[in-house]
This record gives sequence, C-alpha cells and structure tokens, in this order.
Amino acid sequence: MDRSEIRLEISQYCRQLILSQNAVRLCDLEATPRQEEFLHKVFREELEHRERQRRIRLFQRAAFPVRKTLEGYEFSSLRLPSTLSLDELTSCQFVQEKKNLVLYGPVGTGKTHLAIALGTKACEMGIVTRFFTAASLVTRLSESKRAGSLERIMKELEKAQLVVIDEWGYLPMDREEAQLLFQVVAASYERRSLVITTNLEFSKWGGIFTDDQMAAAMIDRLAHHGQLVVFEGESYRLKHALMRQK
Repeated sequence: MDRSEIRLEISQYCRQLILSQNAVRLCDLEATPRQEEFLHKVFREELEHRERQRRIRLFQRAAFPVRKTLEGYEFSSLRLPSTLSLDELTSCQFVQEKKNLVLYGPVGTGKTHLAIALGTKACEMGIVTRFFTAASLVTRLSESKRAGSLERIMKELEKAQLVVIDEWGYLPMDREEAQLLFQVVAASYERRSLVITTNLEFSKWGGIFTDDQMAAAMIDRLAHHGQLVVFEGESYRLKHALMRQK
C-alpha cells in the first residue's frame, strides 16, 4: 500500500472515529512513511477493538439463555417455503428486509436452537437483537405497566432490529397480557423482524390469546411480511435421552 492509499484510509478512519482531518494534514506536512504506517495501524486496531466490544455488548443485551450457533445445525428437518432460501435464512437477510419468521413444529425439533443461532448470527453482524420467552416478555410488560414504566420498555424494544420470542403460545394468558403482547407485534410491524417459535398452529391462537379477533390481527401482521418455517421429525431430546437409552 503506497502513502496516498494509507493517507486515504487514515482519513476514513478519522471519520469513523469522529476525529477531525487534522491527522491527515499533519501526515502531509510532517510525518515520515513509518510514522504514517504506525498511525494507520493504531487507528485500524482501535476501530477493530471498538467493534469487538460492540459485539460483546450486543450479545449481553440480547440475553440469550445459552449460546447456540448455526455451525453443525441439521437443516434436514426444516421445510422452508419456496420464497425463502436457506442462504437468505442463515445470512439473516430477512432481518435486513424487516421480515418475520414463525418457526412452527413439535417440541424438541430444534426451533429454539435455530432461533438463538439466528440471533447469534445477527449479533455477529452488528444487528441489535433481543431474546425473550413469551412468558418472560409478558411478565416484564405486565410489571412495567403496573409500575408506570411500560412506555420505557417499549422504547427499549424499538431499538432492536430483531426480537426473538421463544415458546409462543406454550402458556395461556389473560386478556390484558395478550393485549400487551399484541402491542409488541403491532409496534414491530414493518419496523423490525420478529422470530417466533411455537408448537401451536394458527387456528388455535385464539384460545391461547383469549380473543379470536386479536389473534387474527397478530397473525395478519406477522404473515404479511413473514415466512412460515415448518419443523418435522422426532424430538431430538427424546431421541438422545439417557432414560430412553436405558
């Protein structure tokens, strides 16, 4: 890399580090080639350090219960819609396009693993991600509403580009809890991606959320810019359970 290229990158680094272009001017007036190379290295490594720290913060804020990745994941049990390729799924392109995913299938078929792995991938790409179980999200929203801080929690969620909600529909909820969850879905519509894992077919959502019309409104918003990924096969946990082996 010649001096003009090094100086151009120093200029770009200054903008990324929110510095003036004075360093570039001093390089032009006073610096030796070795000094310019050293300054270039310092700025580059500072940006790399900031990016590593940012990703650490993203993982911490995402609050995944465990660390899962796409490496070695068995995709053979997935049935993808014709409008979603495996590459679009694993590259998190759907997040960039603010599309939703509903991961549907029996218990133990890998829905939560894939949801967390996609969230992990998103964090690695610098995408702000949050993870909740449906029960923990409803509890947090309900407590915030009683404390008068619901608006603050909703604003926190608005900062996320991807929200993963696990175990959707596993536990019944009252009307107020369902309304709070609907607020999250409605506020996310065309603004961010939702990834939802569920073993409950759409026709049964009304029974869980206490209101067929509200369930239909949720499904409408999720499906408009969404994809249904169907999981098939035997439960991985049951297949590999120690009790079964004995």
